[in-house]
Amino acid sequence: MSPYKILLADDEEALRFLLYETLADEGYDIIEAEDGVTALEHLQREPFDMIILDYMMPEKTGVEVCEWLRSHDNPNRSKPVLLLTAKALDKDRERALEAGVSDYIVKPFSPLLLIETVERWIANGGKD
Repeated sequence: MSPYKILLADDEEALRFLLYETLADEGYDIIEAEDGVTALEHLQREPFDMIILDYMMPEKTGVEVCEWLRSHDNPNRSKPVLLLTAKALDKDRERALEAGVSDYIVKPFSPLLLIETVERWIANGGKD
């Protein structure tokens, strides 16, 4: 069976590298995007098992990408979206959930928490 494919979109190169290594070590196939526009290009072209988006990215935020994802016909419309965010306020969480984000992790977080969250969503077929 082929590994699960994850889109990882974060504009912070060092963090993206750490997340890539963490997930690749667990056997996931990772496609990287450095901003929201690049993430949208990938989402329109190829199917993923999970999408991980940074909240604050140039061009389009993770929330804007998720809003597009949920409202347009594309192969990833119903896939789980994990939002990585430094924004821990209730209004930011509400905005993310309204956009259709499946789950979110507040930065800073441990690699173990990321792995556990991804595994839970993928094991449940994208349903929490």
